[in-house]
Amino acid sequence: MKKGQVLEGYIERVDFPNKGFAVVEDEEKKVIVKNTVSEQKVRFAVNKIRKGQAEGRLLEILEHSPEECQPACPHFGVCGGCTYQNLPYEKQVEMKEAQIHAMMDAAVDGDYIWEGVKESPVREAYRNKMEFSFGDEYKDGPLALGMHKRGSFHDIVNVTECKIVDEDFRRIIKAVLEFATDTGLPYYHRMRHTGFFRHLLVRKAVRTGEILIDLVTTSEAQLDEARLVEKLTGLSYDGKLAGILHTTNNSLADVVKDEGTKILYGQDYFYEELLGLKFKITPFSFFQTNSLGAEVLYEAARSYIGETKDKVIFDLYSGTGTIAQILAPVAKKVVGVEIVEEAVEAAKENAALNGLDNCTFWAGDVLKVIDDLGEVPDLIVLDPPRDGVHPKALEKIIDFGVERMVYIACKPTSLARDLELLQGRGYQVERIGCVDLFPGTYHIETVVLLSQQKPDDTIEIDLDLDELDATSAELKATYQEIKDYVLKEFGLKVSNLYISQVKRKCGIEVGENYNLPKSENARVPQCPKEKEDAIKAALKYFAMI
Repeated sequence: MKKGQVLEGYIERVDFPNKGFAVVEDEEKKVIVKNTVSEQKVRFAVNKIRKGQAEGRLLEILEHSPEECQPACPHFGVCGGCTYQNLPYEKQVEMKEAQIHAMMDAAVDGDYIWEGVKESPVREAYRNKMEFSFGDEYKDGPLALGMHKRGSFHDIVNVTECKIVDEDFRRIIKAVLEFATDTGLPYYHRMRHTGFFRHLLVRKAVRTGEILIDLVTTSEAQLDEARLVEKLTGLSYDGKLAGILHTTNNSLADVVKDEGTKILYGQDYFYEELLGLKFKITPFSFFQTNSLGAEVLYEAARSYIGETKDKVIFDLYSGTGTIAQILAPVAKKVVGVEIVEEAVEAAKENAALNGLDNCTFWAGDVLKVIDDLGEVPDLIVLDPPRDGVHPKALEKIIDFGVERMVYIACKPTSLARDLELLQGRGYQVERIGCVDLFPGTYHIETVVLLSQQKPDDTIEIDLDLDELDATSAELKATYQEIKDYVLKEFGLKVSNLYISQVKRKCGIEVGENYNLPKSENARVPQCPKEKEDAIKAALKYFAMI
């Protein structure tokens, strides 16, 4: 197998985030082909070989999976925004659950309660925020406004029929594209760093229906503000237009960055309602993009947190203070920390708006601010960005020694990495559940409850060392040594639970209650065949079987 080679293969399985594993006839190794579905037959071009693992770029689907359906969106497959609209929603959830469950099994030491995936209350038009990009449909082609073409950093797909937003979003994007085209001004070219139109940010509240529109440009030309306002205020909306803004961004990075925002019409904020509370949302502050799904997520997090009476709670990476304010009515005090100053100001206003006087919000990086909070928390809620928690910040968080911690993750691979450090410092995973806030995509939110294992949690026992056979099989290798061997030789991560299961199968005594579930109703994951074989190989290597 070599780069550039075109091959055909059968997709055996799909791992998170969207990595299909293609089985190729007469080839020993499987090839990763993204944007595929199990049981498809595909043609692909090998475009990368690294550390013995080949990756391919999808060229054509030769045979569809029997599980596939006709996607509702006409842009699907060309637009890079969605991945799984060609699967019935129930199958999407089933696949995500299998992927995240397997990932957590590998990341968690010991048994835990797996609670599956809670579905999104809405499956189409669920997004309350979109960032659209300007570009051209193809090189030197007509001006486009929409999403990046799948697999391309340059070409833009006009998504005027996008199904993950409602009709108001579609009206706005059509109108702004017409306006931009009529001006004759160019889009900002990401490689040449020249041009004018960059992004269009649209936010709309589900409960209040309020809409905020922000056109992002460089300062290379003059925006015809009056004409833009006339165009947008002349539209017929299902919701209510709250504000039209113009943001200047001359940075080289291809992101929406605020280097100055001007209000052209109305105001620079809108309101949304969640779980009976009202939230003021500004253009660049973080707020979950699926409002109705966020209610499901925060209800799940609140149930994980448990008893909060007379407790001081830290809400780290707090955004506009949503979680903090949901917990505040039943807590002694909640302290939020968020790096975006605009979001912190909004959080303070939201707390006042909801009549909450026991919330305090700090602006700054968690790593730098946490030492200055002047409080010792009883409970901690973590809702970090996609890259997870900075290791040094996580160390400081662990040093508080709280009894319970709830971690909300939008990227499970970052969560798995952080769990390794948390478990190594004495925290045990109790419960894990997911909430699907992103139908049609591979993204999913994961909620984890961790508890601190304190010295007084131990049980005193008496051992008669004379009765121990120090040469018995169970003492020849530690669980960690077995884990290390399996990882080195097979590239697999295995948990203590899986090792104890395989030991029992091989007749090795591991203690009557070791790694058995604490609850009769707990769903205990079973060791997959591939990992079982690897563990047995380790047991043979250490002469334990």
